[in-house]
Amino acid sequence: MRAKTLLTILFLLSLGVAAWLFLHALPQNATADVQPTPKEEVLVAAGPLAAGTLLRSEDVVWRPAAGVVEPGTVVRPLAAVHTERDEQARNEVSGAALNVDLARGEPIRRSLIVKPGDREFLQVVLTSGARAIAIPISSVGAGTGLLNPGDRVDVVLTQNFNSEGLARRSVSETIAQNLRMLAIDPPNAQGGRSVMLEVTPEQAEKVGVAAELGKLSLLLRRAGDTAPVSGTADNRARPTWAGDVSPALATIKPADKAAPLDRPSVGIIRGNKAEAVKPE
Repeated sequence: MRAKTLLTILFLLSLGVAAWLFLHALPQNATADVQPTPKEEVLVAAGPLAAGTLLRSEDVVWRPAAGVVEPGTVVRPLAAVHTERDEQARNEVSGAALNVDLARGEPIRRSLIVKPGDREFLQVVLTSGARAIAIPISSVGAGTGLLNPGDRVDVVLTQNFNSEGLARRSVSETIAQNLRMLAIDPPNAQGGRSVMLEVTPEQAEKVGVAAELGKLSLLLRRAGDTAPVSGTADNRARPTWAGDVSPALATIKPADKAAPLDRPSVGIIRGNKAEAVKPE
């Protein structure tokens, strides 16, 4: 009896194992494990970004959307590279400033950025003790699209004088170095632009006077280049005169002034007095 019971138990266990193996050998429900295919891409931080950062193209990348996309997130259709939607999305954040710190891979949401023209833009982007100054610049450089918010630039002043010597009629000099560009306006009717720079109070005074003296241009610096412009011993850039650029100007002598014409005099008689007067 005991042997029969043991055989019965072994038989039932064998049936259970066989049933378990059979069930796990069946194909699983395909719809249970298949993840939905992403239809959008999300703009995310390419690396750690600090609050106050002016966003540039290299600061953000596209990643396929995983799960539900939060409202206000900057998105585009999947693989919509170099399309109108792609350009619109990038333009939306280009030059904008972050008002919070972002970790790598965090989505860019509209509530996390402020744009030039927004009331709180300067409060977010300016460093402690700094000032912002807007200046007009020539179309050269800015008009080419090479300048972007966040770039580091030098400011060059060019002046023209009514000098007798041609070699001293024009001069250019670097008046400020390594300034951060905060914003840039669209071109005006004359092709020029206005830019906003971050300066110290002393630099603001110097740049303001320079804007009244002549034409201002910006020189783009390589990223990470903070070295002063080579010049005199006190690190002030040496002015460049017209004669330094074109030595031929120094050989040109100003034309001699023509001698005044000897105009004939006119005799005028007043009563019993006569005098000779030369007309002007």
